[in-house]
Amino acid sequence: MNRKTIFIVLGLAAVLVFAFRGKIFNYGPDPWTEKQLMPPAALAQILNEPNGKKPIVLSIGFGGGIKGSKEIGAADDKEGIENLKKELNNFPKDANIVIYCGCCPFENCPNVRPAFELLNEMKFTNHSLLNLPQNLKADWIDKGYPMER
Repeated sequence: MNRKTIFIVLGLAAVLVFAFRGKIFNYGPDPWTEKQLMPPAALAQILNEPNGKKPIVLSIGFGGGIKGSKEIGAADDKEGIENLKKELNNFPKDANIVIYCGCCPFENCPNVRPAFELLNEMKFTNHSLLNLPQNLKADWIDKGYPMER
């Protein structure tokens, strides 16, 4: 095998591992309940209400963009989790917190489980995960829900 072929094979292998890491690494049971999944339409409605009480919306993935959200960074590594923990220390345990990633389907997402587990470990009582089963584009942006400009 020549060098170019080796790089192509390694590149394809890396793409497959990334795409199917949830199945390969078996993340185990989800740390959230069905009740803790917030439908995108519900959050969009809340964000669009001019005088409504807004939840704390945190992006724990590789990019944010939902209107009013704060980008924390990817929660799949030690630095990202530390950033999230530092941010969460600013809020009472009963704060209405919504986290989201949207990089990929939940089953493959490296960010949502560690972030949600941290909220559970820190004893937050009113937290949810924005239900983006496909990704942010398909489940939020393409539906015209509010984004930062």
